[in-house]
Amino acid sequence: MKTNMIKRISDIQSNNKFSGTILVKEDKKILAELCYGYADRSEQSKNNTSTRYGIASGCKLFTGIAICQLVEDGKLSFDSKLKECLDINFPNFDEEITIHHLLTHTSGIPDYFDEEVMEDYEELWIETPMYQIRNLKDFLPLFQDKSMKRNVGEKFHYNNAGYILLGLIVEQASQLSFVEYVEEHIFRKAGMEESGYFEFDALPSRTALGYIDYPNGTWKTNIYSLPAKGGSDGGAFVTVNDMTKLWDALMNHLLLSETYTQQLLTRHIRTNEDNNFYGYGVWIEIFETDILKYHVMGYDPGVSFHSAFYPGNSIKVVVCSNKSDGAYGIMKGIEDEIINVQ
Repeated sequence: MKTNMIKRISDIQSNNKFSGTILVKEDKKILAELCYGYADRSEQSKNNTSTRYGIASGCKLFTGIAICQLVEDGKLSFDSKLKECLDINFPNFDEEITIHHLLTHTSGIPDYFDEEVMEDYEELWIETPMYQIRNLKDFLPLFQDKSMKRNVGEKFHYNNAGYILLGLIVEQASQLSFVEYVEEHIFRKAGMEESGYFEFDALPSRTALGYIDYPNGTWKTNIYSLPAKGGSDGGAFVTVNDMTKLWDALMNHLLLSETYTQQLLTRHIRTNEDNNFYGYGVWIEIFETDILKYHVMGYDPGVSFHSAFYPGNSIKVVVCSNKSDGAYGIMKGIEDEIINVQ
């Protein structure tokens, strides 16, 4: 499988000019570890295995874990209502919204980036400059006073604003900033020493710049396309090695007890595709009758990311890219090889 997988990845990369780092591990055995492209195109600094990448919505899993930890500690309940958890007024939100609804994208609240209304993520920053978005409360004016989009519990509808609220709930329940909480209770416990929530105008060393490519061959970085600092709905930076440590820590119950790990990984809601479900901050895909994978993904301007844990053979896959697309094609090629040997 190792030889075929590496050849498959190489073939895909030559076609889509993938830029980033790929790591595939079976337990502790490395099946593939490959790097392509530049972390900094101007300086021609190459991506490597210690490069930190933005992962966009891939870090909703961290938020799901944080909430489950606080429930396990007795500070919250999955049935706790939003109005009980936050000292913030939402004049047009349904009072029956619970933490469970927010975790499963079934709250019905309006999103601050509504793909049914807006096509370009950069439209958000016309009236609210992205450099002002550095804390979770900075997002509230984008959706706080809007009307409900759907009825509570009506259906799955992916929602970033719901995860902003979950991050604010973490802050109020723990009396820590969301970033402090994740770094102390998730990154440190998992041994993720290279990961963090970094500000775009103060990036640490070995951090890849995100690139937006245009059809005519020109490009720009994504510094004016995203919030200055990420939070509970997306925007953390990780290395591929740190992300495999996260899967190991989660599956070995270092972050949550077995009971609450299972709660996080339960198929709580079917998504818009037949074989796909959502847990708490994590996607779950079924193959025939078994769970094929638990996975996370993230897409932003200048960011594409996929990572998965395959329980059938304990394989972990991490694909980090500092371009707006490319991670999915690599992930699909790797998965085809995994399925073929199961």
